[in-house]
Amino acid sequence: MLRILMILLIAISGSTTLSAQVLEGKVSDLYGTPIQDAYVIRHSGSEHTHTNELGAFRLGGVQPGDTIDISFIGFESRQLVLGDADFDKPLSITLSETPIRLEQVVISKKLSTVNQIATIDLENNPAISSQEVLRKVPGLFIAQHAGGGKAEQIFLRGFDIDHGTDIGISVDGLPVNMVSHAHGQGYADLHFLIPETIETIDFGKGPYYASRGNFTTAGYVDFQTKEKLDNSQVSLEYGQFNTLRTVGLFDLLSRTPGQNAYLAAEYMLADGPFESPQNFNRINLLGKYSAELPNNGKLSLLASHFTSKWDASGQIPQRAVDAGTIGRFGAIDDTEGGSTSRTNVALHHTQAISENAFVKSRAFYTQYDFELYSNFTFFLNDPENGDQIRQREDRNIFGLESVLHRQYQWNAAAISLRSGAGLRYDQITDNELSRTLNRKTTLEPVALGDINESNVYGFAEAEVDLGRVVANPGVRVDYFKFDYVDKLAPRYRTLSENKARVSPKLNVIYNPNRNWQLFFKSGMGFHSNDTRVVVAQEGREILPAAYGADLGTIWKPMPRLWFNTALWYLFLEQEFVYVGDEGIVEPSGKTRRYGIDFGVRYQLTDGLFFDSDINYTIARAIGEPEGANYIPLAPDLTATGGLVFQSPSGFAGGIRYRYIKGRPANEDGSITAKGYFVTDANVNVTLKKVTLSLIGENLLNTEWNEAQFATESRLRGEDESVEELHFTPGVPFFLRGRVMYRF
Repeated sequence: MLRILMILLIAISGSTTLSAQVLEGKVSDLYGTPIQDAYVIRHSGSEHTHTNELGAFRLGGVQPGDTIDISFIGFESRQLVLGDADFDKPLSITLSETPIRLEQVVISKKLSTVNQIATIDLENNPAISSQEVLRKVPGLFIAQHAGGGKAEQIFLRGFDIDHGTDIGISVDGLPVNMVSHAHGQGYADLHFLIPETIETIDFGKGPYYASRGNFTTAGYVDFQTKEKLDNSQVSLEYGQFNTLRTVGLFDLLSRTPGQNAYLAAEYMLADGPFESPQNFNRINLLGKYSAELPNNGKLSLLASHFTSKWDASGQIPQRAVDAGTIGRFGAIDDTEGGSTSRTNVALHHTQAISENAFVKSRAFYTQYDFELYSNFTFFLNDPENGDQIRQREDRNIFGLESVLHRQYQWNAAAISLRSGAGLRYDQITDNELSRTLNRKTTLEPVALGDINESNVYGFAEAEVDLGRVVANPGVRVDYFKFDYVDKLAPRYRTLSENKARVSPKLNVIYNPNRNWQLFFKSGMGFHSNDTRVVVAQEGREILPAAYGADLGTIWKPMPRLWFNTALWYLFLEQEFVYVGDEGIVEPSGKTRRYGIDFGVRYQLTDGLFFDSDINYTIARAIGEPEGANYIPLAPDLTATGGLVFQSPSGFAGGIRYRYIKGRPANEDGSITAKGYFVTDANVNVTLKKVTLSLIGENLLNTEWNEAQFATESRLRGEDESVEELHFTPGVPFFLRGRVMYRF
């Protein structure tokens, strides 16, 4: 099918045979490190290409006398006039680093073109906490509601994604989402990522990407860590609420040709603004080594360890605050909290196998443990001891993947093929939900079992470049095997189910010129359900599909002005969700979401940069009566943006805002999650090797609710339960200072 589609597209484009030649080369920085995704284009034409993971490229349709342009964000662009000798052997092109500017961004014929704005945003507004890094994805909101240690609640495109049910998150290819997690399906704890080690953020919205599988319905985010350090650095940060954070990044090989290695470490303490201190602490360690191998090969090894523990005040009922029983930063049960740790080892290998093909492979192992104590309903189920629960698990994850990349020139068409296969295996021991008292006494086990879940997958896709039009058909096949042993059952028995899902994709890009792109994206995706749901439903409808489409444009009318917008639609089949907080299976029906995304980036001067993103969504359940078909907590209007300034004297800073409109917290809208507008700012002064920073969160001291839920609960002494808004208060005005030294 894909072959037929490519032939038809090429036939439409014409079959004129080019008499020009093919230019080969490699683009690197001054230290010999390959630059991936550098843009190479014939100056007076539309012929273009990109460098691959090895920095290599092949450009057809050029000949001696032509001029080519080479550019990449963060590097000085170069022009080369080609001579006869340049076609005798591969060119070696070196780019020099320079501060990131918007005019360096090229609207290339790639699906990921819009990702370049995340690179600019990260450079202009560096993330200084693992919680902040997800906010670098336009339109994505987060909420923390358990003392800083629990994974954030995520909102994107009309989804309350909870902790990751509908967004695929990864770091250097390591999956962050946890299948069949004790707290909830798709749980994605990103706190093992040290923000200062992030090099790029790759993201995409919708289920349109053949290489992305489980949970990629609303979209995906992949963080790539640095291959090398520009310099070593240490920093110390201290602020209100007994907040302390120190970070060190240490270059180990000092510009050894062909090799890079560094170590990174982070330690953090915080009590938060709560009346009961959260006693939060976290330590992160990461080491990474990479080396260029003979014959255009590359090897990378990553190892990291993360551990964290915390106390929490949980979500508090509005009525207790209104009555003065507790303050906004008080607690009904302040014995909530938990601990978690994660150890990762990953090996990446890339090897050229011919002049137009290479294989990229990776293998990884993760050891993970988790324990969380929560109390959402207080004394609803147990008026004497309270409703505290414990969720706990120990997990090992094993993974392999290998992807083959090939490039061809067929008449007037440039064709890139990518096919891959992989395996992920999760081994989960003692996945537990128990009712507890004061984090010490186990009152009653609710669920306890061992889970083995396998996902074997393969995918294939093509990019057919016909000049101004690029077609990207693709297909992905996933096979899942679910095994569950219920340790509370009277006799041993392995409950087992399996299921396969085929997910086709088709994307088309049209570039009328270098400053304008129109795109249409379409495809199917899915999110798997918890193994306990799968076996409880006896394998029925366990991989609900998502059907989506995007129609949008990227426009750069001036070198320093960028617009992007998209109209989109997403339909989800029936879902079954394991509600970890209650230990029950809760089915939900079909849903429909559609909306518009709009973004603008404007670099007013070399030192003044403005950005803003606005997202509007309509999200409804299908088959429910009008007025009772709201999807709880689905955001309909969000906006983020800011202004950043930098000066050659070393003085810099910025101000940022985020806004989310009030939205229904339950199906009939009788309870409303309150909207908020919060402003943050920072000021930095660099004096040679030292940078001094002052960071202020919530400058206007806005009273806002970070996490909000419609929850039925009962307080001690109440005769009847009450369903109302429960919330975790957002941080008040919060000031901290930072000192960083580079060497």
